[in-house]
Amino acid sequence: MHLFALKSFLLLLLFTGRCAPQDILPVGPVNAILGTNVTLTTLVDKPSYAFITWNFSDGKEQDHIATLGTAGLKVNAPYEGRVSINATSGALSLSSLKVSDSGDYSISIIAPDATTNTAEIKLQVLEPISDVLIKSDISEAFEHNSTVVLNCSAKGSVLKFTWTSGSTPIVADGKRLTLKDEESSSMLTITGILRTDLVGPIYCTAANPLEMEKSPAFNLTVYYGPDEVTISPAKFPEYIRSKSDFNLTCSAQSYPAPQFFWYHKEDLMEVPGPILTLSDIEAYGLGMEKDEYTCRVKNIKTGRMVSSAPVAFAVIEAVTGVNITGPTEVLIAGNSTANLTCQAAAGSVKTKTWLKDGKPLTASPRVVYYNNMSSVFFNMLQKEDNGKYMCQLGNPINTAEAVYTMVVNFGPEPASVRAEDAVEVTETVTLTCSAKSVPPSTYTWKFNSSETKIKTAEYVIEKAMYKDTGTYTCMAYNNVTGKTSTASHFLSVKEEGALDEGLSDGAIAGIVIGVLVALAAAIGLIFYCRQKVPVESPY
Repeated sequence: MHLFALKSFLLLLLFTGRCAPQDILPVGPVNAILGTNVTLTTLVDKPSYAFITWNFSDGKEQDHIATLGTAGLKVNAPYEGRVSINATSGALSLSSLKVSDSGDYSISIIAPDATTNTAEIKLQVLEPISDVLIKSDISEAFEHNSTVVLNCSAKGSVLKFTWTSGSTPIVADGKRLTLKDEESSSMLTITGILRTDLVGPIYCTAANPLEMEKSPAFNLTVYYGPDEVTISPAKFPEYIRSKSDFNLTCSAQSYPAPQFFWYHKEDLMEVPGPILTLSDIEAYGLGMEKDEYTCRVKNIKTGRMVSSAPVAFAVIEAVTGVNITGPTEVLIAGNSTANLTCQAAAGSVKTKTWLKDGKPLTASPRVVYYNNMSSVFFNMLQKEDNGKYMCQLGNPINTAEAVYTMVVNFGPEPASVRAEDAVEVTETVTLTCSAKSVPPSTYTWKFNSSETKIKTAEYVIEKAMYKDTGTYTCMAYNNVTGKTSTASHFLSVKEEGALDEGLSDGAIAGIVIGVLVALAAAIGLIFYCRQKVPVESPY
């Protein structure tokens, strides 16, 4: 059929046929990228039709695209080679999209009885996004004093710009931060720039419904400071130990890094950098008297100079080289005496303290301080005198200490053997001998008065036999005091199951107590009942 005749026939059907409303296209718009292919799908499946026709409108003119009928597909000349219609669903496929393809697409499904269903959907052909870039109106800024304008530009079809600092969205407040979007650019204005505003780094993202592109990271130098100047440590003693590693550190938030100047009273000290050491102070011959020191900080970019609050202190010599001298001979409890003397190699000693095992050492008739508490005398040592003795010598700036460990040999004290009284054959038996002693005792064992080869505190029988029944005697020996101590234990080895028969002493005691309680309750009940029953008078 001639194309003109086909158009005329379709128009005739539109005016004379019955039109039944039906949802045959999804909700639009449909977005597609320039140069790609797109299919405008329908919501119908295998419709009954005489013709399916697609038309295009750019808002000014309407063009016929193609018609699918029983005789086949007829495509309008401008769309030849780019268009196809799906015979099953009526979907329109359009290839090699152009910008001019953006517009409204309408479908008409004309049934054999001339009933016509029509629908329309919008297609937006978007140009690819590229060249997203942030530029600033200035190359450097000064905190609180500069206004920075950042412009983000992009090529392509951009429907939305977003700004982020790192991964955090930048939200305009309409005052200090404002945003202004245009068709292909976005402008972020920051008034009274802060040091934290542009450290994100800053990104600009251009997007449309189908794609997005992020700009390269943007950073802008913001000069600031110095802020409040502080000296650390913030607190320190009034007196500083001479030749110690004490120093003062000056700090202030600033960019670029500031210059530091140290002053003694109002006199500039030739000390570069933020740290003033004690050796610097002593090199100037200072510190013998309590004086003030300050730090001043200058930013060469902002031109600001800020001074710290003054700090004051004096330097004196510390107590060092504390040492305790004590006996070198072997000490035996009940037979030896001892002297401990504490001295310092340098420094002025103002306080003296003695400790034993971390607690104050208390004087007694047997423990006597002398020589202004520099020495302590122990008369007739006891085992309790064993331990660590600490001497602490101090002055206003430090306390130094020394430790002396005094070993008083004693023992062995009365020995004891810990073990089961009776076991069954094949059971493992462990007899443990103990006796307090310094130095620790050595042990030997006898079985029924016969020597054994056991030389340890534990006597272990892996599998007891009847012949293991008998008396086990351990002897503890101190090789310094030369003393010994013995203890014995009788072990009975019984046949298997012998120790499981009958009730235990605890169980028997429990049964006896239970019977007595029940008996007492019964007697009480009898007396109670007798008091409640009335007795008839014999008169």
